[in-house]
Amino acid sequence: MEPTELMSFQIISAVGTARSYYIEAIQVAKTGDFKHADQLIKEGDEFFLEGHQAHFELIQQEAGGESVVMNLLLTHAEDQLMSAEAFKIIANEFIDLYKIISKK
Repeated sequence: MEPTELMSFQIISAVGTARSYYIEAIQVAKTGDFKHADQLIKEGDEFFLEGHQAHFELIQQEAGGESVVMNLLLTHAEDQLMSAEAFKIIANEFIDLYKIISKK
């Protein structure tokens, strides 16, 4: 397996796990357990950071003059990275809304 392919799989795995935590955080917040929801966001952030760091290594490689071959797998990894980031934003917004609703 090529190094770029391995790095792509690392990104996909890490940010996919992060996205799952963010989605679970929304579901938990819906029940009113905001402490647990906030913890799930933090756990998701750890996985997101892992994926982001792997992606950053590829950027550093390219910036250092080593060409990174763009292929479907890397495109998918970057798509998943952006998707996880969007889910985090949405999850935080939902959690904030559920907190407001629970106070009424």
